[in-house]
Amino acid sequence: MQQDRSVDRHVGERVRSRRAELGLTQHDLAEMLGISYQQVQKYETGANRVSAGRLFRMSQRLGCAIGFFFDGLENNEPVQVLEHGAANRTTIELARNFNRLPSGNVKGAISTLVRALADDDETALQQAANDLANAGH
Repeated sequence: MQQDRSVDRHVGERVRSRRAELGLTQHDLAEMLGISYQQVQKYETGANRVSAGRLFRMSQRLGCAIGFFFDGLENNEPVQVLEHGAANRTTIELARNFNRLPSGNVKGAISTLVRALADDDETALQQAANDLANAGH
């Protein structure tokens, strides 16, 4: 039974990840699926299991294959769960604004910059800052 809960949490985290990647709120996804945002919240935390039919509809609405929700599961690594609240809202806002940027050099430079900041890599950070400064030219 513990394994089932782990799978539910993993699938929920993948739903949340894809939703945030697209810059959607729980309300947006709920509207797309014709359910309440509370239900989306329960799916994302793994509190409720997503049925096969609903998972299929989610994959269509989120523009991904059903297998996306299970990617990484076979690694048996613990799933990092995003907490509710301001940190999650910041992540969604970041994804939403990032998706609004023109494609190309700017997105790549920003992605590299964020990765360098997260890794606390001073050399990569300097290179990313230079790349970003030159991306608009």
